[in-house]
Amino acid sequence: MAARAYRSSLPPTWRPARAVVRRSAGTWTLQTTLHRHGLGPVAGVDEAGRGACAGPLVVAACVLRPGDARRLDGLTDSKLLTPAAREEYYALILQRCADSAVVVIPPAEVDRRGVHVANVEGMRRAVAALASPPGYVLTDGFPVRGFGRPALAVPKGDQAAACVAAASVLAKVTRDRIMVGLHAELPQYGFATHKGYCTPEHDAALTAHGPSRVHRYSFVNVRAAVGGSAAPPHDDGVHNDEVHDEAQGAPGDDAPNPGGVQP
Repeated sequence: MAARAYRSSLPPTWRPARAVVRRSAGTWTLQTTLHRHGLGPVAGVDEAGRGACAGPLVVAACVLRPGDARRLDGLTDSKLLTPAAREEYYALILQRCADSAVVVIPPAEVDRRGVHVANVEGMRRAVAALASPPGYVLTDGFPVRGFGRPALAVPKGDQAAACVAAASVLAKVTRDRIMVGLHAELPQYGFATHKGYCTPEHDAALTAHGPSRVHRYSFVNVRAAVGGSAAPPHDDGVHNDEVHDEAQGAPGDDAPNPGGVQP
């Protein structure tokens, strides 16, 4: 049976004008269109460390000012930027954004909840931590409910929507700084180089030294390194789950120690 087309019960004069947004129009177009239709401010949400087998999962929410396209020219997915460019955009985003918040989710919670559930919950908490509730939320890739605001999943959102790209930079730089700090404490794993992702070098270190307290025992390669054990020696007293309003910090200063991670 063919699906029936949806027809609105509202009179034509009450229906909002239809907005058509094309990806080729640029990364600020979606946010600008939502603002124009009275749905702003628009928050972008993204995470870093979802696929890593060590270290925290970091989720950020960011609200950009509608007129800052020129000042943030070139902003895109953090993975497509060089480390130096990410640091520059990180400082500029904190200086220019209307609002931002970062949530650090420790490995113990990732193991307990599962990475996807922890990620979704982190997104909700990041949006809830914003100083002012947004009018609309854009997420990267998959739909998320529970924001208390309308939301839209944007395919490749960190390349299609500037506010999502900004969130990806905040999350990535925050997490990379945490992993560099952990490298000073646990240099045998090479966290400063691979940031906890499952590279051949990281797997070799797992085989040689076994997992540390910051590894995620819900990942197959970590369990394999201890013969299949699912009992992680996490220290929740060290890896606190905290929310940070990064916009409160002065750009360019040393970042606060997110997540309570001790270098």
